[in-house]
Amino acid sequence: MKVIYIGNPILRDVSEKVEVFDDELRQFVNELSKTMYVEDGVGLAAPQVAISRRLFVYDPGDGLRVVVNPEILFRSDEKVKIEEGCLSIPGIYADVVRPASVRIRYQDEYGHYHEDDLTDYPARIVQHETDHLDGILFVDYLSSAKRAILKPKLDQIIKESVG
Repeated sequence: MKVIYIGNPILRDVSEKVEVFDDELRQFVNELSKTMYVEDGVGLAAPQVAISRRLFVYDPGDGLRVVVNPEILFRSDEKVKIEEGCLSIPGIYADVVRPASVRIRYQDEYGHYHEDDLTDYPARIVQHETDHLDGILFVDYLSSAKRAILKPKLDQIIKESVG
């Protein structure tokens, strides 16, 4: 399983809802998890490995979580600015402002529903990974001035991934 980079059009698609919860899905989740750990990431969404499905895995430091068909039900008014990076945009890091906490409803790899209130680092990861399912990358949140500064680096990543 290989992580794709910015410039690949799959990263800009809205992913399809997962309808079937079977052994094939659980095998995919296992492979996605392995890839996340091998790449030294804290989260990895299916679109980042060229699979346009609404699921991701993440590990905020205390164990693996599997999130399928997530819906963010609540975003706090309180915002926090934290540096983010992305396995699909290697070597680029920038401060992103996001809600400090969220409530998320999702299914696990067996189709069971869960609802969690998340704050701090887990909330940050879940928002970043959920964005991937909607074709949004963290660089989309940056000011035009910051994007202009990063443009040469982003163009180089795109050129290498597409070309």
